[in-house]
Amino acid sequence: MAQLAAETDRAASAAPVFANPSPLGLCGFAMSTFVLSSINAGWFPAGGTNIIVGLAFFYGGIAQLITGALEFRVGNTFGVTAFTSYGAFWLALAFIFIPGTGILDALTKGAAVDQALGLFLLAWTIFTGMLLLCTFRLNNALIITFALLFVTLILLTYGYLGSSTGAHTLGGYLGVATAIAAWYTALSMLLSAVNFPFTLPVGPRS
Repeated sequence: MAQLAAETDRAASAAPVFANPSPLGLCGFAMSTFVLSSINAGWFPAGGTNIIVGLAFFYGGIAQLITGALEFRVGNTFGVTAFTSYGAFWLALAFIFIPGTGILDALTKGAAVDQALGLFLLAWTIFTGMLLLCTFRLNNALIITFALLFVTLILLTYGYLGSSTGAHTLGGYLGVATAIAAWYTALSMLLSAVNFPFTLPVGPRS
């Protein structure tokens, strides 16, 4: 029995320990959302939208795709779906604004930019609503983050499809709040990971 216990202990100690990839994905999502939402809120000139391309491609996009792959490794189905999907969202959005693709130019010539972006965001609004339902089995911090994102996308979708400047601007403000909520959630995980003297409450699992 002693030998069996010793072998079990050695097996446990030899088992690989994986880092929590979620803070990386949350930070990539938060930073990209914060920058674009600041422009949508009217805090910076709308002509500066192209500054989001590099950030969305590398941090919002690729970093979240990597996070999704790592979440697969640790068996987190929700994390795989959310981070991989939103990584693809930022890559797709960045691709639209890259001049060489010709997508934005084609839409502009056809005067269909707002309607096309509205349809694009509508699809993501529906998807985000699905994930929001799942967060009610996770914690309060994620519920707040996804609820804010859901309402943000609703407002931006209406802003584009309904040509409502007010809804678009309000969506920008809520997008900033979404980014702050995502950063808060990421920070709570990071503080726990480094055994900080205090942690940030995220609410209990259901």
